[in-house]
Amino acid sequence: MTAIAAVSCDPRIADLKANEELSCEAIRSALQRGAELIVLPELVTSGYVFASREEAQEVAIKPDHPVFESWKRTLAGTRATLVAGFCERGAGGALYNSAAILTADGIKAVYRKVHLWDREKLVFEPGAEPPPIVETSAGRLGVLVCYDLEFPEMPRALSLRGAEIIAVPTNWPLVPRPAAEHPPEVIAGMAAARSNRVFIVCADRCGPERGVTFTGGTSVIDPDGWLAASVPGPGIAFADADLERARNKVIGPRNDVLADRVPAIYDEMSPHYAVNPLRPEETQRV
Repeated sequence: MTAIAAVSCDPRIADLKANEELSCEAIRSALQRGAELIVLPELVTSGYVFASREEAQEVAIKPDHPVFESWKRTLAGTRATLVAGFCERGAGGALYNSAAILTADGIKAVYRKVHLWDREKLVFEPGAEPPPIVETSAGRLGVLVCYDLEFPEMPRALSLRGAEIIAVPTNWPLVPRPAAEHPPEVIAGMAAARSNRVFIVCADRCGPERGVTFTGGTSVIDPDGWLAASVPGPGIAFADADLERARNKVIGPRNDVLADRVPAIYDEMSPHYAVNPLRPEETQRV
């Protein structure tokens, strides 16, 4: 069994020091409960609702920033893996909405969010590389960031590459929904987990920031698509994961969610262009 902790917390906008302390305390709390995989929210080092690109530049960091050393020290003496979002400073002043995967030994991978949401496009560059899969003591770990999860190709590709767990740091702005319904983003996670037979771990921030209220959709979703744990925040959604369930893609005596795929048919069905039927002028080659 793998002990998973998805953390819901409330970072302060543009306050690196406060967010370093907040995130280290969250890591310590998760470790005290025996967590082997800890997932923190998107942009946990910086907050989310930037007033301008210039403000984001002031708190953008590189993977050699002291906050990563603080995280490593907090993980010292454990085999735990941490996934956490940060505002990354790239070459030439480019900014990326990124997630780091690290252990007490150091950073194992950095993923730059590919699908940018709304005003993120005014601040960040989209990532140009596929999401990584990292072999960890907690299992074969894939990583997406927030809006990435709503593109079915992303979790499917990670599943095809052998991911057993997909960690998803998120900042989900609250949207209206019918009473008693799950947040739509959580439903997307549940569908992705079920259709790919993987664990999906969503760490959503909580609280308001500059007029934006966040969903608090932190959840651990099992390979059947059910919530194994959730917390609206602040707090930790904690669950034990049997990774054998994610390795077994069989869903009945005659079915397997990956072996039953027919890629030739999907290729034939896929258009060579992405067409918006309401705005044909926006047609783009794919």
